[in-house]
This record gives sequence, structure tokens and C-alpha cells, in this order.
Amino acid sequence: MGDKMIKHEVKAGCMNPNQILSAGTAIVIGNDIVRKGEILFPEGAVGIIVESPSDHTHAYQIRFLDGSIHAMKRNEFAIQKLFRREGIERDVLKDRDLYDYVIYRCIIGSRAYGLDHEGSDTDLRGIYLPPADMHWSMYGVPEQLEQGETAYWEMQKFLKLALKANPNILECLYTPMVDYATPLANDLRDMRHVFLTKLVYQTYNGYVMSQFRKLKKHQEKHGTIKWKHAMHLIRLLLSGITALRDGYIPVDVGEYRSDLLAIRHEQKTWQEVNQWRLELHKEFDALYPLTTLPERPDYDAVNAYLIKARHSML
Repeated sequence: MGDKMIKHEVKAGCMNPNQILSAGTAIVIGNDIVRKGEILFPEGAVGIIVESPSDHTHAYQIRFLDGSIHAMKRNEFAIQKLFRREGIERDVLKDRDLYDYVIYRCIIGSRAYGLDHEGSDTDLRGIYLPPADMHWSMYGVPEQLEQGETAYWEMQKFLKLALKANPNILECLYTPMVDYATPLANDLRDMRHVFLTKLVYQTYNGYVMSQFRKLKKHQEKHGTIKWKHAMHLIRLLLSGITALRDGYIPVDVGEYRSDLLAIRHEQKTWQEVNQWRLELHKEFDALYPLTTLPERPDYDAVNAYLIKARHSML
């Protein structure tokens, strides 16, 4: 029966065979506790660890509801919260391949920005739309699927991030490098303008400022600059400025390529990079009151699209 208790925790995805459990942990026993032919506590009874051993060769001291204490080895019980979790938190990917429901796949990252080199990865991003029965089920579906350099967001998660002007998501909608798109995905690309709002200013500006503070702290602590990250932060400001001024998200950096690569190749000083950033912040600030972008996205249009997408998977 000990193996059965271990399997409960393996299925829950939380088994750590080297972990010594602390006092106070609630457990579920895997065998009846029998004394002189009498069952004191049946399989499935709950107890509390009151004393932990120094290693797994020794027993735990377990107190039960009647106050009695019994010695038990680790393979004779399961952690109660993991025991309850089994069956509810199931890996749906084992039952159906959610990658079969990808409706949109595109290339972003350095190759889409025009900043790639011979060894650059190909970053694939996109959307998957699960069948309605899986979405409605007790087990649900993951918000994101990941394999190496590839990631797909579940449709609703993707739309929520787009409504918040998430840079990665907006780039997915505006990249010209589309590898695969269903008609439903093309409908979303056709309405991508509804996600472009003044929230771009807060999202892009705020993120860059917070990340530059982290870069500065890293420099002070380690004496090095994360130049590639600094390059992409400048690129993000340039993108946000274009969004406010011209009403679209530029993915390829175009005329700024050489200046941005100069950052990555450490051909600019930190002072020069930071000065460029500050100038871009000022330009961003000046454009904000002048932009014709709306205050907020068209939530109704996005909601109608999501309902249409869900209906298509009935």
C-alpha cells in the first residue's frame, strides 16, 4: 500500500522523495493501523505529524484524532492536500493534444525585429482555441502551452493581455511574419486596431522605466550591463512612440537597426544609452496628450469576437 500513497503525490506533480516533512503537516494513511487484530485507524484516516525524523530511514511520529501517536514510515502515508488534489488537477495534455487546436502561429523576436544574426533563435508565438467541452470541464485548460522557443496562449488569455496593451501580444498581432492562421485568426488580425489605446503609453513607458532601474542595480551589484536587454527596452520605447503617433505597432526596427545593434555590441556607453532613453521618454510624454488613440479598447467588440470563437468550437 505504500507505493499507492506515493503514487498519489506523483500524480499531483508534487512528490519530492528527498523532502523531510515538517511537524504540523496533515497526512492520510495508506494502510489500516491494526493492533492485536483490531483496526485502530482505517486506510484513509487523517493524522498530523508531531515529530519528523532526520532522514527517511527513520519513522515519523503521527498523532491521530483520539490523541494517540503512532510511528509511520514516509511511504505509508500521503500529504493530505496532495491526496485531495489527485483527480481534480489532471494533465489534460495526456488525454488530448492541445497543440492540435492552434489557430495562429507567428514569428516575433529578433528575426521579426530585423535584429537577428546567424545564431538567433526563431521565436514562435500564437493562439490555441480548445474545444468547448475541454474549456467547460472540471479540469479546464492551461492558459499557455510552451515547448522550447514556442509558446501559445489560450484565446481568452491572449485577448485579456491584448486589452492591457501587452507588448508581446500586440507584436503577435502586428508582425508580418505569419506562419499559420485560420480564418478566425485572420479576423482577429483584421480587428487588431481595437487593442491600440492610450494604455500603450502606461504599459510601455512603465515597463521600460522599471527595467532600467533593474539594469542599473545589476550594474552596481555585478559591474556588468545586460546590453541585449537594454537594446530591446530602447526598441520598445521606439515602438510605443510610433503607436501613439501613427496608430500601429512597428515590429521591424527599420532605420534604427544600426543604432540598436550598437547597444547590443557594446559600442555605446551606458551613459549614451540612458540619455537616449530619457530623450525617448520625453518624446513619449509629449505625444501622449496629442495622440488620437482612444482611452480604452473596444471591450464589446473583443467580447463578441471571443463568443464567436467559443461557438465555433462547440
